[in-house]
This record gives sequence, C-alpha cells and structure tokens, in this order.
Amino acid sequence: MPGARPLQETTKQTGAHESVNIEQRHRDFDRISVALAYLDDHYQDQPGLDQIADSAGLSAFHFQRLFSDWVGISPKKFLQSLSLEHAKQSLAQYASVLDAAYDAGLSGPGRLHDLFVTSEAVTPGEYKSKGAGVTIRYGYHPSPFGECLLLITDRGVCGLAFVIDDDREDAFEHLSSGWCGAKFEFDAAATGAYMDRIFGGPGGRPRKGGAPLRLILRGSVFQTKVWRALLAVPPGMLTTYQDIARRIGYPAGAARAVGTANGSNLISYLIPCHRVIRKSGAIGGYRWGRSRKLAMIGWEAALSEGEGEMDRV
Repeated sequence: MPGARPLQETTKQTGAHESVNIEQRHRDFDRISVALAYLDDHYQDQPGLDQIADSAGLSAFHFQRLFSDWVGISPKKFLQSLSLEHAKQSLAQYASVLDAAYDAGLSGPGRLHDLFVTSEAVTPGEYKSKGAGVTIRYGYHPSPFGECLLLITDRGVCGLAFVIDDDREDAFEHLSSGWCGAKFEFDAAATGAYMDRIFGGPGGRPRKGGAPLRLILRGSVFQTKVWRALLAVPPGMLTTYQDIARRIGYPAGAARAVGTANGSNLISYLIPCHRVIRKSGAIGGYRWGRSRKLAMIGWEAALSEGEGEMDRV
C-alpha cells in the first residue's frame, strides 16, 4: 500500500488523547467477549446468570460485577434488550419517531444522536482515482467494543473497522482497499483526537459539543443513500432493510440491495449498520462478528433506557 508503514512497527503505539475510561472498557470487553459469543449462540434461550458466567470461566458474582461495570446494567437486563419482543418494540418505536420527524419537515431525528455528524461523498474524480493525491492517516485504538482501526483525511473520517482475533492487517486491508491510490501515514495522535470525540465521554459515550464530526463516504450513489439513511437511526433504536429501502424511495424488494450496501459500509459504528436487523426481529449477521453486534445493540439500549445507571438485580 503506497505510503503505509509496516503494520508490525505500530503494534505498541497509542494515541495521545485516549482516555483511561476507554482503556478500561476495552479491557472489560476483551474479558467478557467469550460470554458475548455464548450469548450470540444462546440469547434466544435467555440463559441464566450462572450459565453465562460459567461460559466465561467466572463465578456469577464476579461476572455480574464485571459485566455491569462495562455495560451499566446487569447481564439479565442486557439479555432482555436482545429478546425478539424487545427488537420488535424497537422497530415500531423507531418507525414512529422517524415518521414524526419527516412529517415535521426534518431530514431525520439527527439531534437525538449524542454525536452529531455530517457526511460528504467523495467527488467522481476521487472515486475513480481511488484516492490519488489524498493523504490518509490511521491509528489503532481501544474502544468499548474492542480494538479498532480509524482512518482520517484532512476532511474527516473515512474508515472505522474493528480488529478481529488481533489481526490488524486484515482490518487495514479491508479499509484501505478502496483507497489504493492514496498515501497512508500512521498517526495515532491525529486519529486519537477523533477517537476521544467518539468514545471519550462518560461511560464511553461520545463527547458532546464542538463542530459536527464529518464523515467522508466513498461509494456508489445508491450506497451513499443507504448510509445517510442509517445516520437517521438513533442509538437504542433498530430498523430493517425494507424500511431503509422505503426511506430512500425504493420498493421493499430492494431490501437485498440495501443489505449489500449495508455490509459495504467502511465507517462502522459511526454509520450504524449494526442497528439494522431482519423484519422478523432476528439480529442477523455483522461484518465484525455477531457477538459484537449484540454488544452494540445491548449497550446502546442500556444507555438510552437507563442512562448508564447501574442495575445489580
């Protein structure tokens, strides 16, 4: 990759603006990731605390304390937020909220987001040249959902991916593939400033205030329409591929194409493709792992419903 520093040289470097809060949540996520994988396989059975804790090799007491420190609610309440009934309620609530926003002449309930973002598509020339003449800075950082890779240009964020099984190279290749004409520079201090805005607030939330965070979208006209529609889905709410199709003026039969565009999103979490589930209420797949998608949905539901309040039931 032009201009990219060898990945093995960057494994120990971190951004100057990363907070202790995010470091701790990153460590907690790593420790409970085994339990989240167990929940991915068994959440429909609503397993008990002892079963979940046993999957992580911890006592029920220590697991509940660790889990509650990470998400802000108990495993029991977290699991309830992933139930089929809760998913269907969220789908109905989102439709009502967004319909009301559009009826009022708004472009969507963007102000419901803790982090207000704007988006800007690359020019046709930039798309064709795959970023020729563009400098992209990148860095690896902890997040509440494990280590992630962030890519930025002088105009804003152009990529966010999660590192799976410690394979940083795979995450880098995934994000950089569409920008093969660009120059890449490792600069964790620069990307760390963005990470602090995204996850550096209380409880791992975005930091409020300041100018909107700009996202640089590289995709087809249809893809950018889908991604912009996703930005209207508030944290704690869910939508479907059929509803996204309807929002951008396509029939429900375009749901498959919407799903493909959803999976092509290179700015994960910020463009919340994890908030799209199946019409039946089933969670569906996720490029960065279903257990991570469950973690995001449950975590956001906890923050939006309980405002991060600790619940030890």
